[in-house]
Amino acid sequence: MINRDRTDLSLTKQCKLLKVSRSSLYYAPVGVNAATLELMNKIDRVFTKYPFFGSRQIAAYLPRNGFHSGRHRVRRLMGLMGLMGLQAIYKGPITSKKHPQHRIYPFQLRKLEITRPNHVLLSSM
Repeated sequence: MINRDRTDLSLTKQCKLLKVSRSSLYYAPVGVNAATLELMNKIDRVFTKYPFFGSRQIAAYLPRNGFHSGRHRVRRLMGLMGLMGLQAIYKGPITSKKHPQHRIYPFQLRKLEITRPNHVLLSSM
């Protein structure tokens, strides 16, 4: 899209016409090095063996096998891994389930027409 050989139109004007930032023109993507790929493979193997491990447990498990990495790096790589988005299997909180013994109070202000400041505050006292 952007032609670096054009002399009549500068790179800045070409970027403005295409609505592309100039910094993205000069950016060269950096590939993943071999050590990171090896770490990602090890994380995948550990996660396959223990699918209930989160990033903290995987980061604690890795030094036993000679890999030292922090929890935040493990978490980032778990999200990147082939865009699989590895996530631990665990029982989460059940927040939307009502307890059968808890009373549900009716909403008292439904039919009240609020006409002045502090009307609701004063009427509830």
